[in-house]
Amino acid sequence: MATTTDSFHDLLRPEQVHDNVEAWRWTVRRRLVPVRDRLHAEPLHRRDAWLSARAARVVRERDSLLARLNALSHQVLVSDDVDEVAAALSRLLVDIEHHRQRLHDLAYDDVELEIGGSE
Repeated sequence: MATTTDSFHDLLRPEQVHDNVEAWRWTVRRRLVPVRDRLHAEPLHRRDAWLSARAARVVRERDSLLARLNALSHQVLVSDDVDEVAAALSRLLVDIEHHRQRLHDLAYDDVELEIGGSE
């Protein structure tokens, strides 16, 4: 996911946005597809009881990110204020990176439970 979102950060710089707005809109729209696909493909395993609340939070967060991504994928094509859309996309990408870190932390905690931690 990091390489997918890294390509977006360059695309969302103001000089990139205003060079050719229509080309920018379609490029962003195409680059949103793999981000959405990766969010959909996240493994949502059944967790042990002590991890279930955190796992449920990750699922709710993923669903919220997907809803924001779907709304922004439409706005990128029709919005007159491309700077606002670019800022919203930038914030979304940061939130996706934080979500991925929480997902990795949850997987690490699950593995740590199975092998007994540091003892």
